[in-house]
Amino acid sequence: MEIRNIAIIAHVDHGKTTLTDALLRQTGAAEEGVSMDSNTLELERGITIYAKNAAVEYKGTKINIVDTPGHADFGSEVERVLRSIDSVLLVVDAQEGPMPQTRFVLKKSLELGLRPILVINKIDKQAADPARTEEQVLELFLELGASDEQSDFPVVYAIGREGVAMKKLDDERKDLTPLLDIILEKVPAANIGAAPDAPLMLQPFNLAYDNFLGRIAVGRLYAGTIRPNQNVFIKKPDGETRQGRVTKVFTFKGLERVEAAEASAGDIALIAGLPDIYIGETVTTDESAAPLPAIAVDEPTIALDFLVNNSPFAGREGKYVTSRQIRDRLMKELEVNVGLKVDFSSTDSFRVSGRGELHIAILLENMRREGYELQISQPQVIFREENGVKMEPFEEVIIDTPSEFQGAIIEKLGLRAFVLQNLTQHGNTVRLTLLGPTRGLLGYKNVFIIDTKGEGILSSRFVGFKPYAGEIKKRQVGSMISMASGKALGYSLWYLQDRGQLYIKPAMEVYEGMVIGNTSKGEEMMANPTKGKNQSNVRSSGMDEALTLVPIFDLTIERGMEIMTDDEYLEITPKSVRLRKQYLTENDRAKARR
Repeated sequence: MEIRNIAIIAHVDHGKTTLTDALLRQTGAAEEGVSMDSNTLELERGITIYAKNAAVEYKGTKINIVDTPGHADFGSEVERVLRSIDSVLLVVDAQEGPMPQTRFVLKKSLELGLRPILVINKIDKQAADPARTEEQVLELFLELGASDEQSDFPVVYAIGREGVAMKKLDDERKDLTPLLDIILEKVPAANIGAAPDAPLMLQPFNLAYDNFLGRIAVGRLYAGTIRPNQNVFIKKPDGETRQGRVTKVFTFKGLERVEAAEASAGDIALIAGLPDIYIGETVTTDESAAPLPAIAVDEPTIALDFLVNNSPFAGREGKYVTSRQIRDRLMKELEVNVGLKVDFSSTDSFRVSGRGELHIAILLENMRREGYELQISQPQVIFREENGVKMEPFEEVIIDTPSEFQGAIIEKLGLRAFVLQNLTQHGNTVRLTLLGPTRGLLGYKNVFIIDTKGEGILSSRFVGFKPYAGEIKKRQVGSMISMASGKALGYSLWYLQDRGQLYIKPAMEVYEGMVIGNTSKGEEMMANPTKGKNQSNVRSSGMDEALTLVPIFDLTIERGMEIMTDDEYLEITPKSVRLRKQYLTENDRAKARR
């Protein structure tokens, strides 16, 4: 059977997963309602976080599909997938056109010499303009240095939600057959001309874990055949070799993995039995074979400390609270999360570096759901020195917003050292392109949502390291710190809410040194949220006018990472997210300042 290997790449929310789900349904590989996004966090947030495999059969050909994340923070998932496939479906929203992440993933695939197929999706949108989108994509191809063959890409128009595709806009809208036909026509067959008796060459691009089988490697077979109980050599990119034995082999059928007697060149297979296998290593039966080229992953851009929770409420909710348990969990995460780096040199805190706030926040969210309790320091940008010049990561930000908000956005980002590169207008909507340091973007998302009343769309991509942009003054508010421990009372919160925004509700437990809100004046303020109303000889403490409390600013992991300052920790437990000062008492803080 012929094999075609493709990946689906696109900006976040342009419809990759919906299109993949429709392909699975049409070819009978999955039932109605079954989706590629199976992880709880993916379903809650409506985004793809982990690259996933599926396989469909069409006209006697097996098509391996890899669905990739569209978010910049999970770029390391996309980079390594692209090495193992032969073509990409580039999905672009017919209304929004190419966005920052489209550019990022396209650049990677063009560098690898892949020839993309363009799918212009969501052509049923009111403001969809497929012709303009196609033109913008062609411009992007030329800008990224695509070859003549790559720039001559086939185009398919689609409505992923309805499961229909057309080669021309006025064609009949029936199903996804035109898209499947183009895949068969344009994507080179992966296994044509492969010699089945050649030495095995397999490279894992993803890892999975099974409670019974241990670590499982997902890899592409470049040559030869793999079978259960086969003895193999595992080579690191530097040539270091060790031996192992494959116990089981699986291939994909629909979304399921099925056990196979063998897998041959061109296919994507899962192999179990190699407990220390790692992404990018080479599995071969020929001891003298040179290892396949290493899979390069972009460097992390932000770093923060993971510490043992030592707050007065430590150990109340978490199951895993010691530094040893946190260390083991981070070790396990490093096995599958390639974009992450951890420094284990200290015993009670671990320096974790990642691709962005969301990358770290997803890890923390997964850990708290598993029962871990810990605290983190403020995320800091990673600086580096080149030829004696201090360099820092820069981002390109693209913002779509109603035009009345553009002034506030340009002003706020200008204060954060961002420079406006381009401004285009479509009706009442403007698209702003700005360039500035990653530091300036940390903590901006909330400000942006408020400034655009929730109507703006912000997306960014890492463009590289550039010279240090100077000091940035970001935070205009101060912290409101609890000076007492106990239960917060509505009566005291009613008085405190005029001084700033609160993070706590009545009846929530607080401790001394916990940050319970912010102050609009910008200074730190000590407050007692546990103070009740005293009774007098005129009235009892229970009688009073109705207390009306303003809705609080609900702390989540991402919001906490955005608003915390450098002398605060974010305490994360399975049920709560709290902000606190690193030194809990006023005395300790004064000593630390001295």
